[in-house]
Amino acid sequence: MDQTKIGRFLKELRGTKKLTQEQLAEFLGVSNRSISRWENGVNLPDLSLLIQIAKYFDVEIDELLDGERKDKDMDKKQEETLLKISHYNNIEKEFFSKRMRYMFMIAFTGIVVYAIIDMLGLSWVQPYESIVNAALGFAAGTLLTGFLYSSRYITKIKSVKARILRKEK
Repeated sequence: MDQTKIGRFLKELRGTKKLTQEQLAEFLGVSNRSISRWENGVNLPDLSLLIQIAKYFDVEIDELLDGERKDKDMDKKQEETLLKISHYNNIEKEFFSKRMRYMFMIAFTGIVVYAIIDMLGLSWVQPYESIVNAALGFAAGTLLTGFLYSSRYITKIKSVKARILRKEK
């Protein structure tokens, strides 16, 4: 897959509809900076956006991925597969977001407990010293776990996307 070629094709498609990057970004619900990055070949749209882009510009998804128009009709089974993958990807993102929100709320609670006890000047008095140490340890551990979990999760998603795209070729 040639990201630069795909970017030029996206720019060409946008030009045929006489749209600005801002207008296309608003339609897709992304920033115009994302459109610019796609068109310059820096990165590619998510799978869920590829389907929207293909329908909007009336092109096939494999045409988008190849960066050029083709004469054959879109394979419906391939489109259905990509829709399922996109839906699954969105469910995974929602689950991940919910889990990360919970983890950071727990960490925030630990920090608030520490701050309250520290402001009261009780952080060096027993049993508050133990509570402060537990709260800080809990907050630090939760933040570290969140960081490790998110980096592992993101790597996992990228590898799945790469495998799927290789199979589609």
